[in-house]
Amino acid sequence: MNKFRTDLLEELDAVWDGASIAVGGFGSSGRPDALLNGLCELGKSDLHLYVNNVGDDFTGIGRLVMEGRVRRLTASFPVLPEFYDEYFAGRVELELIPQGTLAERMRAGGAGIAAFFTPSGGGTMLADGTFPASYSDGAPDQLLPAKEERDFGGRTHVLEYGITADFGLVKAQQADPKGNLRFHLSARNFNPAAAMSGRTTFVEVERLVEAGDLDPDDIHLPAVFVDHVVMTAEPIPADLPRRAAALTKG
Repeated sequence: MNKFRTDLLEELDAVWDGASIAVGGFGSSGRPDALLNGLCELGKSDLHLYVNNVGDDFTGIGRLVMEGRVRRLTASFPVLPEFYDEYFAGRVELELIPQGTLAERMRAGGAGIAAFFTPSGGGTMLADGTFPASYSDGAPDQLLPAKEERDFGGRTHVLEYGITADFGLVKAQQADPKGNLRFHLSARNFNPAAAMSGRTTFVEVERLVEAGDLDPDDIHLPAVFVDHVVMTAEPIPADLPRRAAALTKG
């Protein structure tokens, strides 16, 4: 099955308003900006994003946040200062989560594991029901629910649930037409897990290779977790907004 697609926007328009999306990337390394910017051009909104960090610019995740397209963010490092303006103003919800826990929740969801216990976050406001998930009129509005606790080996562990998102958006260095992927260095940190956790996964790739060109030992994510591959080594077309408008009107 050939999973290579020629039109990014036409395929990405399958994402619906209100969808949950697992996003790859480690900082700006391996961040699928073409796909994320495509969501903006298509006018998608009310999104719940699972992502390691927001980034420190207004491309990709930052753009989605600043355009008011994100309803809830589940993240470890929302470092963009402007994000907190949106958070404290009550325009976006935040589920703060330890980085390793986020990675494992994505991996668990993709592997069919419903939940697991971890010591990370135990005994903190991330687990005891006191962390503000949202604000209203400058004061905490909703709190993250308290997490179930159990003792293992004399240490408190908290229950975390696997993430199964509606969609996964990732970036790979190489892909073959079947959807087998190879990532570059630190881009491998979250991209495989995000791809696994999405029910439908889109991949933007820098280089498309022929089937069989990737050595089996160089395949970081097998094709079974991939649905659509788009080539984004070239700049985003100048007519992207016009094409987006045509799609949303149609």
